[in-house]
Amino acid sequence: MRKQVMAALCSGVLLVSGCSTAEEAPPAAGSTGGAEVATLQTGAPTPTASAATPQDERPRERLDDTPEDQKERLKPYTKCLTEHGVDITRRRSDGTGADGTSGAAKACGHLMPLPPWELDPANPEARDFARDVVKCLKEKGVRYVEVGSDGTGWAFGGRNNDADSISKGLKYSPACQREVAAKRK
Repeated sequence: MRKQVMAALCSGVLLVSGCSTAEEAPPAAGSTGGAEVATLQTGAPTPTASAATPQDERPRERLDDTPEDQKERLKPYTKCLTEHGVDITRRRSDGTGADGTSGAAKACGHLMPLPPWELDPANPEARDFARDVVKCLKEKGVRYVEVGSDGTGWAFGGRNNDADSISKGLKYSPACQREVAAKRK
């Protein structure tokens, strides 16, 4: 019982000693005068390396990017690949991209640009965007076009690989993307 009373008294003393009245002004930050009181507050928060995720660092493409914008946005990624020993001038046997089996893809992945938000599968409205672009393309005369299998893109030509649909689809796709994006803002 005596230990519990002492603990209660000590707690009360600690609580009272940490309080101040309105007449007492706290010492200026950085001053050494007076007793120092521990506080949980720190200065302005500073981001830590563990707080930033690789997803936060990745640049994002835009629908209105020019080819020059795309090249510029890819420069940090290609530089990183090169620094990790990947010869970015070599093509895979299927012609799809830079050859390299090292850990470069993992090391540099945080620099690979994300797709435009409108086309990103992480965007809950990406499927609606794709559906609206397909509608726009059909209005512009693209006969065979449909929402892609992933739900966030579209495919031209149908089963017959209709050349006219593919040609018109490629021609009008950027304009339809911009039109749909502008309507959504």
